Amino acid sequence: MKFGQKVGLIIGIIIVSVVIGGGLVMALDLKSFAFGNGENIPRKHTGEGADVSPALTWQGAPERTKSFALICDDPDAPGGDWVHWVIYDIPAFLNELEEFTSPKPLFENGIKQGQNDFGRTGYRGPMPPPGKPHRYFFKLYALDNVLGLPKGISKDQLEKAMQGHILEEAYLIGLYNRK
Repeated sequence: MKFGQKVGLIIGIIIVSVVIGGGLVMALDLKSFAFGNGENIPRKHTGEGADVSPALTWQGAPERTKSFALICDDPDAPGGDWVHWVIYDIPAFLNELEEFTSPKPLFENGIKQGQNDFGRTGYRGPMPPPGKPHRYFFKLYALDNVLGLPKGISKDQLEKAMQGHILEEAYLIGLYNRK
């Protein structure tokens, strides 16, 4: 067998083993049907509209994922980072949050919600002061455990509990401004 044939055979074996073995590595990816990354968040999902959470979907979670957590915040707020949503202990078998996710602090499947900076649980949409657009970061974390934290915690408490347990993270950035 010539050198070129050997290289071709080795490459073929690698490709077959990756495809058959499920070795294709896919990064965690977060999307919304309501807006694309870097696009404007529709009024429906803001404090000027119905103030309902957007539908979010994700794929490509690492195999060892036991749960997910999601934080939505606005780093452009006048007083610094403003938290719009804290939700955690999302079971690993889920790959979406439906539009208008209930604001209740505890779901039957174990999902819990923390306090946002409006002093409530659940999602509260953008309502920046008039002027330049603000960025809203939806940050999804794939975790190697179920945190088991109580309902109603803060973003800071969630971030502290996630330390050392984040397998992968994905971001979706939406924009919004009031004229």
